[in-house]
Amino acid sequence: MGVLNVTPDSFSDGGQFFSPERAVAHAEQMINDGADLIDIGGESTRPGSEFVTEEEELRRVIPVIERLAGISSVPISIDTTKSSVARAALEAGAETVSVSLTSFIAPEFFALFGVFVLAAIAPGADFASVVRESISFARQRGVASQSIAIDPGIGFGKTAEQNLELIANLDQIARALENFPIMIGASRKSFIGKLLDSAPADQRLYGTIASTVVAAMNGAHIVRVHDVKAAVDAVRIVDAIARARRES
Repeated sequence: MGVLNVTPDSFSDGGQFFSPERAVAHAEQMINDGADLIDIGGESTRPGSEFVTEEEELRRVIPVIERLAGISSVPISIDTTKSSVARAALEAGAETVSVSLTSFIAPEFFALFGVFVLAAIAPGADFASVVRESISFARQRGVASQSIAIDPGIGFGKTAEQNLELIANLDQIARALENFPIMIGASRKSFIGKLLDSAPADQRLYGTIASTVVAAMNGAHIVRVHDVKAAVDAVRIVDAIARARRES
């Protein structure tokens, strides 16, 4: 999953792809580099970021989605917490919604469009138990099981130690929730910078690749990254090692 932030203030690449032209060009580059899915966001989730109105978020993401959907068959995901933005994005050509089950978007909305849901969980929670409750809640409202993927929520209100623990124990989560794909989004997150002597976001590539490799080896099915080519190369090696293990 290639990350495309159409924002002026995202922690990792704020402002780099704010114009529709540059955003679409970057999405095309990520697709050429091997991205299977493009995740477009118009509002930063970094701590302290400013609230973005519905109108402004729509202005940022809809032109990009429309243009990209018109030139590529790679699925597009919209990263939002607003029902109106999610609906408009899906009508413009997006195929999935990347958002917490505990957000303001009603589960009925997802059932209507048949998209998948990502469930980011707060630190300190019994992860598998909370996810099962959320899945049950969504399914009761018409969300199909095959439309759900699970995101442990790396970086969202968690300490560096909690993020490391999640990745280290991801195999346990994968076994406990074996019927659902697991997505990990550790790319350029602050816990990597903390471990690398306060490295800024644009100097966290190697740390990102290390966490991505471990996550993939521990059962992640989807990795959400900014540097697609490097991640694709790394995961190809992980897949080759996994095949060798099965065949030996």
